[in-house]
Amino acid sequence: MEEAAKTAEAPADEPSVLDVITSTPDDHEPATPAATPRELETRNPWKKVRKLAFKQLDRFMALEPKVLRGDDPDAIHDIRVSSRRLQQVLDLLYPAPRPGETRKLRRRIRRSRRSLGEVRNCDVHLARVDRILAGKRAARRGTWEAVRHYLLERRSEEFEKAARKLSKLNLAVFYVRLKDLLVPNGHYPPPQSGHPQNELELPNPTEFQERVAHSLERAWKAFDALVAESHRDPQVGVIHGVRIAAKRLRYLIEVLHVFDVPGSAQKLTWLRGLQEHLGNWHDLEVLEQMMIEMVARPKYLREHLEIAMGVEKLIVRNRVGKARFKQKYFEMTGDEAEYRHAMDWVAGLLARPQLIIEN
Repeated sequence: MEEAAKTAEAPADEPSVLDVITSTPDDHEPATPAATPRELETRNPWKKVRKLAFKQLDRFMALEPKVLRGDDPDAIHDIRVSSRRLQQVLDLLYPAPRPGETRKLRRRIRRSRRSLGEVRNCDVHLARVDRILAGKRAARRGTWEAVRHYLLERRSEEFEKAARKLSKLNLAVFYVRLKDLLVPNGHYPPPQSGHPQNELELPNPTEFQERVAHSLERAWKAFDALVAESHRDPQVGVIHGVRIAAKRLRYLIEVLHVFDVPGSAQKLTWLRGLQEHLGNWHDLEVLEQMMIEMVARPKYLREHLEIAMGVEKLIVRNRVGKARFKQKYFEMTGDEAEYRHAMDWVAGLLARPQLIIEN
């Protein structure tokens, strides 16, 4: 895709879009007495970001018991989403190169999410099959029931693997260590003396816009480059990469939305729609792979040839649905006005870096 065009400079007497990030309600009101240290601390945007980290950390940990019970698909989905949001906020607080302890904790977040990936896939497809079987005139009912039986067996196996991986991660220890990293020794803000150089010390508020802008630029470039590649080479892995990049971009813009950055709400709505569409495409891709693996077992093929033939017909129908989703994706990311508007919005935030780093 072409690079985002730079927007025209705003009039000198109007605030920059990114000025909203670090502005306070009394920015344009008559001068008031000097703020107390506590008031200055409250205005520091890093404090709000750190609160977001605590919120996602607490949510992540609260979901673990529900996940380990094994019977709550929503909890498995929610903990994976929470892990992505927590990771995104940590990446803002700790940009690369990260301290060793931070890298270890970040890896635990990613491993916990990946350990549940196959379980989540099974849950999505079981829900799909159940909806089909709930129909009074479900076609190929016997075949779908066989697919459901296979998915249930596979989910049970994958959940056992996931539970073992989660137990090795020891999320209780992870919670304590990450909490201590966010608020060393329980102090807020952390002491300046004797504190390791690379650990979080609430950077000056002027650094906030610079770091957010840098993160946004990287996230958008990665997303835009993958979109362009997918139009040139529409392979499964490339389109899946767009889906992951869209998630990362969305969770970063969620942070901007917390600071009421103009246009962020609209961009989140667009990204959620694109992400949902790619999710539907991805679900059909994974379902096809699972059905292929189901009938590819020699013993199953020998003993259930008729069902295997029925599953092959379902795979053919599934590919028709995938093709429709892929075509719609190309329309959404081609010359569609909303995509170009998103490009312009990002360019508008990056076009004047001298304003981004101003206090």
